[in-house]
Amino acid sequence: MTNLEPAHSPVVVRPEQPAPVAYTDADFTIAAKTAEQLVNSTPENTARTYEWAWKQFSRWCADEGRVALPATAQTLADYVARLVGIDMAPATIDNAIGTIRSKHTDAGHDKEPNTRAALKLLRAYKREWADNGNRVRKATPLLLDGLRAMVDTCDLDTLRGVRDRAVLLVGFNMMGRRSEISGLDRIDVQDAEEGINVYIRRSKTDQEAQGASVGVPYGQHEATCAVRAVRAWTDALDECGLRGGALFRPVDRHGRIGGEAEMAGRAAARLTGKSISDMVRRRALLAELPDSYSGHSLRSGAATTAYAAGVPVSVIASHGRWAEKSPVVLGYIRAVDKWKNNPMKGIGL
Repeated sequence: MTNLEPAHSPVVVRPEQPAPVAYTDADFTIAAKTAEQLVNSTPENTARTYEWAWKQFSRWCADEGRVALPATAQTLADYVARLVGIDMAPATIDNAIGTIRSKHTDAGHDKEPNTRAALKLLRAYKREWADNGNRVRKATPLLLDGLRAMVDTCDLDTLRGVRDRAVLLVGFNMMGRRSEISGLDRIDVQDAEEGINVYIRRSKTDQEAQGASVGVPYGQHEATCAVRAVRAWTDALDECGLRGGALFRPVDRHGRIGGEAEMAGRAAARLTGKSISDMVRRRALLAELPDSYSGHSLRSGAATTAYAAGVPVSVIASHGRWAEKSPVVLGYIRAVDKWKNNPMKGIGL
């Protein structure tokens, strides 16, 4: 007889099946405190803009008998067509689309509604808008001559004049956004050997609030020295007993500083971003400059001035808290280079 090899039976190796997940209502419950923190996690200005844009969309949907959430791609396209029909600025329409998508994402409707048709309408409108002679309005960069003219309007015998000079010079030197200037506390400004260190706790591009320290050096001229200007303002705050809290505060018509007892009007203890922008416009008016300046003029003007003086782009970007290849920074550079390195310059014409 022949010896046969033992038969080999197939071996089944089945992965262990996890026990079914038994969710309860507790797994889908969020605490009231957590909900409040989520609501407050969106910057105030952004939240206000979103709220307005969503309210307009919801109202239109109600009037048209449409569902706002979740909306269809057709509803979004028709809404964009309606905004185009009333000649709304393209940037505002773009913001409306972003708001609607964000609201859907927050409600669990990710990637809804489809924006393809809406964006196609918007692109066509942008071309038409430009062909009709419109352009994106940008704040005029505040260059050195304009800055000096504004500083000259600040009466240093008044608290408002002392404060405004400090805001203008510190904001320019730190290439500050309005929100960054507004958000400064006294503790954020520390003396250094060559000037002052200004600590920016959070900003538009610093969503994780890691913070940044910016060096502000002594100026070559006393009248336009940011270090001396901020020290004059903090001395005034000290005299009023305001040794902590907000750095830049309102000053009422009686010369009382926000936070002081019996200050006129609302008891605001900090200048807002809007009030800083309004102050820049007011100083431009007093200096008989164009009315196209705003709070952003400090930031754009400082970057433009630094590049024209030969400061490397990487240094400007780092100081101003931009990405090195930021299209915003490159825009400031092009504004200088179109004259500095103009190919038609000096060719004999």
